[in-house]
Amino acid sequence: MSTKRSLIRRATAVAAAATAALVLAACGGNGDDSGSAHNGHNTASPSASAPAQQGDHNAADTAFAQGMIPHHRQAVEMADLAATRAESAEVKKLADEIKKAQDPEIKTLSGWLTSWGEQVPAEDAGHGGHDMSGMMTDEEMKQLEAASGKAFDTAFLTMMVKHHEGAVTMAKTEQADGAYQPAKDMAGQIITSQSAEIDRMNTLLGKS
Repeated sequence: MSTKRSLIRRATAVAAAATAALVLAACGGNGDDSGSAHNGHNTASPSASAPAQQGDHNAADTAFAQGMIPHHRQAVEMADLAATRAESAEVKKLADEIKKAQDPEIKTLSGWLTSWGEQVPAEDAGHGGHDMSGMMTDEEMKQLEAASGKAFDTAFLTMMVKHHEGAVTMAKTEQADGAYQPAKDMAGQIITSQSAEIDRMNTLLGKS
């Protein structure tokens, strides 16, 4: 009797293991042949469970896109304030350029996240917090809204330098850890353009 019972127990365990394997294969994204095609795929990137047809992106690419969207949105918000509050023509010009560069990047980043099946950050995401990436707190944004003229110019430039430095740091992380080439390319563009803007802003701050 006991042998029969242990056989049944063994059969159940085998069935459970088979079910678990099926579930894992399903998570791996239609794992029928993609598994054999990508031997060593598991070691290649942290996102081995993402379906291969989504393009080779990894967790760093997702973090870059999800972090850069609210970051860029805030820069655009700050640039919008400059249009009506800045005194310096240089500051207004810079704000306009920031907006023109970052609006299309927000759309591209959102498109990538959607195609990867990842969450696109909500419009109000990232307010008041990410000191790490040089983002402004709600308090700082209120101060900027309340300023005008020369005081606005100085506050805008000081904050935007910090903001850009945060973006450059995020972009460098993406270049080091990311796998998705278009994202790494964008990171390179952000480093080049925003580093140049940081120099311009520091020069303007030196003048004022």
